[in-house]
Amino acid sequence: MEMIALDKELKENSYPGRGIIIGRSADGTKAVTAYFIMGRSENSRNRVFVEDGEGIRTQAFDPSKLVDPSLIIYAPVRVLGNKTIVTNGDQTDTIYEGMDHQLTFEQSLRSREFEPDAPNYTPRISGIMHVENGSYSYAMSILKSNNGDPSSCNRYTFAYQNAKAGEGHFIHTYKCDGNPLPSFEGEPKLVQIPDNMDEFADMLWESLNEDNKVSLFVRYIDIETGKYESKIINKNH
Repeated sequence: MEMIALDKELKENSYPGRGIIIGRSADGTKAVTAYFIMGRSENSRNRVFVEDGEGIRTQAFDPSKLVDPSLIIYAPVRVLGNKTIVTNGDQTDTIYEGMDHQLTFEQSLRSREFEPDAPNYTPRISGIMHVENGSYSYAMSILKSNNGDPSSCNRYTFAYQNAKAGEGHFIHTYKCDGNPLPSFEGEPKLVQIPDNMDEFADMLWESLNEDNKVSLFVRYIDIETGKYESKIINKNH
């Protein structure tokens, strides 16, 4: 698979929607994830990321303008032992609870499907990072409608064992802007992961469409120690 330039990919797509990137830093020492949200409606844009324990959650920037919290207020990132869960919805909790009861990542998601937001039927995208004793693997999932037909849910899981240094994968909810919004197609895109968290965060933020971007979260986890550093950038502040 050809590695794509992430900045170019984002600059050329005004509305990838929500996106998850997971990979390993170029020097091989860090497990890396990034999650961004975008919005076209006032309700979607009225959000910020805030720290919540070892993870993050979304909250309304201006509570007086919050219309329907059901699909926009959730915890995108939660940590369960040596596992870090990243998703675009409340399925973070479904995965956390499932894995806490010895289900796999894939099994935990079987009870869920795409979002009920007709006519877009936004895909649920999820990622799991497993860092233990110097080893690192990750997986990504997308649950989406059958080409816009909500009567069937198509489920795909992509697992990356012994993650390679300098490589990551990028999955997002929408192929591009549109009405209705077309779901992401194919397997996660191969992208480059740098060593510097601040540079990576700045590149992502600057590459996202200025009108539609809302918030960005980036985390670098030391594969040997499990210690991490994170960065949050909110358009509303």
